[in-house]
Amino acid sequence: MDRREIVTKSNHNGCEASHIEAVILDYGEVLSLPPVPAQIASMAEIANLEPDVFHALYRTSRGPYDRGDVAAADYWLNFAEVARVRLGPRQIEKLRSLDVEMWSTVNPQMTGWLECLLQAGLKTGLLSNMIGDMAVHVRQESHWLNKFTCQVLSCEVGLIKPDAAIYEHCLARLQVKPSEALFVDDQEINVQSARALGITSIRFQSAEQLHQELAALGFPVLLPGSDRNASDLSIHSHK
Repeated sequence: MDRREIVTKSNHNGCEASHIEAVILDYGEVLSLPPVPAQIASMAEIANLEPDVFHALYRTSRGPYDRGDVAAADYWLNFAEVARVRLGPRQIEKLRSLDVEMWSTVNPQMTGWLECLLQAGLKTGLLSNMIGDMAVHVRQESHWLNKFTCQVLSCEVGLIKPDAAIYEHCLARLQVKPSEALFVDDQEINVQSARALGITSIRFQSAEQLHQELAALGFPVLLPGSDRNASDLSIHSHK
């Protein structure tokens, strides 16, 4: 399908889907599936913490690590200090390994959509808050990553979402204006930051929900695997 042959329509917010030249995707819980409770529990056990306590601290302590401000060992030592637990070298190495493992299960519906975007001639960007260990692993194991027009990883550029600068960096790499980009991320704060810059943005909650919101936008490249036309979907208003 040639990009020039696509006929699109605008949505009720006035977004012209035909103006979109690039799609920017988050990695964690968009291109990859979310961690399962057993994975969180395994890490919590190593840290000698209850899973809910571990997960809460894990979620709120990632900024400097994602940005590349601290090395892996230092991050986990700082984590242990805040949690008031002791972590030795072997425990830290195991936590690093499990940390990568729990983000490594790819969502096949989303990688299938990536292929469709590429076939349509659209530019594609990976924009992720990602630690160095994960960046090394995903590039070694997920060769489809090389198909992106650009990869903007927080640990390499020293910026993290929702900082406006990281979106601007990605747009510059893609050589598109904010109005020419579509952004998909699972975190509302990241979506709102992108929208503030003028980027059409969708918060990812499921493949079906994304499919419906893309159809509502009149976006020409929908997720594969559906036997229904966009006009047959129960479409929710794009927010």
